[in-house]
Amino acid sequence: MMPYSEMGSGEEKKIPWAESVKATRILPEGTKDGDLYIEQKADRSPTSMTRSPSYDFQLDDKWLIDPKLLFVGPKIGEGAHAKVYEGKYKEKNVAIKIIQLGDNPEERAKQEGRFAREVTLLSRVQHKNLVKFIGACKESMMVVVTELLLGGSLRKYMMSLRPKHLDMRVALSFALDIAQVMECLHGNGIIHRDLKPDNLLLTADQKKVKLADFGLAREETLTEMMTAETGTYRWMAPELYSTVTLRRGEKKHYDNKVDVYSFSIVLWELLTNRMPFEGMSNLQAAYAAAFKSVRPSVENLPEELVFILQCCWAEDPNLRPNFTQIVRMLSTFLISLPAPENTPPPQIVASKTSSPPMESPGTSSLEEKSQQNINAKLENSSRRLLLCFGNCIGA
Repeated sequence: MMPYSEMGSGEEKKIPWAESVKATRILPEGTKDGDLYIEQKADRSPTSMTRSPSYDFQLDDKWLIDPKLLFVGPKIGEGAHAKVYEGKYKEKNVAIKIIQLGDNPEERAKQEGRFAREVTLLSRVQHKNLVKFIGACKESMMVVVTELLLGGSLRKYMMSLRPKHLDMRVALSFALDIAQVMECLHGNGIIHRDLKPDNLLLTADQKKVKLADFGLAREETLTEMMTAETGTYRWMAPELYSTVTLRRGEKKHYDNKVDVYSFSIVLWELLTNRMPFEGMSNLQAAYAAAFKSVRPSVENLPEELVFILQCCWAEDPNLRPNFTQIVRMLSTFLISLPAPENTPPPQIVASKTSSPPMESPGTSSLEEKSQQNINAKLENSSRRLLLCFGNCIGA
């Protein structure tokens, strides 16, 4: 395992690691050197127009990583903008994300903007289904350090099971993990913008899912225009995609409902264990969803889940539910499922002197009827909830 301080950084001159880690000034996404931009003050409207290439990016001292204590091991993942390595920090196993610098000043500015947002958002929000943030540093390279999750990505887990499906309870449990962390993010005014199985990691026992990769995440404002075609095409909401009015990187207004659409595609994958828009390239999938209203097949899925899927991937973002409603619907459907067949019956521990309980002739049939009544009530409850929600969004 290589000490991080010995890693090079391309053609850049290596900065001595004995120097203290400094907060840096970083260009906003898409801002070029010398461009005009509006300086935003906290809790205030734009107050001035200044000619400045940067803004202050500050990180609390408790999140600053000491590079001398960081050791980098084998690569475990790679994306368009970063590579992820297994490593150690203060003798603890961690995941080390090293963000690529970019080939030119404009690309470097965008990468620095992504790094600034990711670190800021990860340090601000904690949730049981969000990868735990350990710290960051920026000297010759931009580095984000998080907990190491040994269960691999959700995508790899599902691929290892194909052509088999996930157990329905497991699929819905994972879906609930995702919906709950998204509910937390949206409650804190954060849009993830790249929700997909590659960015969902499993714990070592592969029983829980955690959301990772905040490189494209950002804070939501009601009036601000955001970058179009952000995310991964196959999971991209229709309102993000346009071949006529926008080029990639230009601005467009949308809100956190783009994450709801992406969630619907992930939910469909969990239920079917198939690639969405099979037979299409990523670009073809995005075009079909945006301009031909094509959606994955819901054949043979329970009607309650079909209802949730169709609401979440509705073309009109205003008709999509929020994650609080999604959590409620998924939870209601999950408790309506019959208990797994291999679940052992509850054990009754009796004292040595006690006699076994006597069973009256009608006990067995009464218990069966009781269980049937419970299941019927749960099913009716689920249907009522879905009907109520349907009436709400149809109003």
